[in-house]
Formats: sequence, structure tokens, C-alpha cells
Amino acid sequence: MPLIILLLALVLAGCEQPRLTPIPPDGTLLAFGDSLTQGVGADPDDSYPAVLARLSGRTVINAGVSGEVTEEGRARFGALIAQEQPDLVLLLEGGNDILRNLDPAQTQSNLAAMIEQAQAQDIAVVLIGVPRKALFSDAAPFYRELAETYQLVFVEELIADLLRTPAYKADPIHFNREGYRALAEALHEVLIREGAL
Repeated sequence: MPLIILLLALVLAGCEQPRLTPIPPDGTLLAFGDSLTQGVGADPDDSYPAVLARLSGRTVINAGVSGEVTEEGRARFGALIAQEQPDLVLLLEGGNDILRNLDPAQTQSNLAAMIEQAQAQDIAVVLIGVPRKALFSDAAPFYRELAETYQLVFVEELIADLLRTPAYKADPIHFNREGYRALAEALHEVLIREGAL
């Protein structure tokens, strides 16, 4: 019986192995997305990439473009990762597609293309889910499908959870200083847990 318990413990421990490669102290993270990455609703120094840079001690490039849809993001993504050569991409994109009722299949396809471009260059991707356009909604289902297909570290409910907290919001869809700090702190914990930091 003790042998079975030991084997079970080893299997469970194996399931919890970090999935990201450690990012060196001089490494770079690319925060890619729309207004939630840019930091609309707060000062630039309070955007989540800026806060994450201070927390992690790594360079975090803010590649957020307010109002961008995934088709536009897809068009600029490849050149940006080729130029910056980041160790890891934090992908938080698709909110504007959802708000504008664009075809979810096309949004998923655009995100998939970005993920494939990163993985083709051995750049890890952390996918951050965006909620559907409904009160108290969870992340749109295609985010989980992408995470499973490409075996990504997936932060599923963070954005939805933060948006349910009025004290974190500058307006209905953007965070304030406290909200972006909470987002950065949560992502920092994910990166530590998954072995990147």
C-alpha cells in the first residue's frame, strides 16, 4: 500500500511541474494586446506591464493598442516579435472583437495565428481570457480551446473576476490604477508558479 501512495504522489507532483522556461534577469516579456494592455483608465506608469516590470525585475514591453481588434493585432504581431525577440508573450487580445460582435471563429483564428508565430520561434505564450459580452460572464469559450490546442499556460477568469469588482474599474471595460496593479500581481504569481520567474 505505501508503494501505491508513493507512486500516486509522484504522478500528482508530475502534474504540477512548471510549464515555462525561466526568464533570465536580462530577459524580456512582451505584453501584447489592446487597451487593457496599454493601460487605458490609468497613468502609463500604472499599466499592468509597467507594474509587472517592477514586480518581476524584467523588461516588460507594453505593446498594447487601444481599440485594436485581433485582425489588426495579427497584422503587427509577427514583425513585433521578430524585432523584440521576447522570452515570453502575454497575450491579452480579443476584447474589442467581442464588444463589436465580430465572428468568434475569426477571432479564434487570428489569435491562433499569433500563437503559432510565437511558437515557431520558440517563444512561450501565456494566454489571458477575455469575458463574453454578458453580465458576470466568464471567458469566451474559444480561449480555452486555444489553450488546450496549443498547450498554453491559460489565465482563464482573471479579467472577468477583476471586472466584477467596481473598486478596480475606471469605466465599464477598463481598470483603474488598483485594477491594473491587481492584474499585474496576479500575472506575476502565475509566472512564478509556472517557473518563468
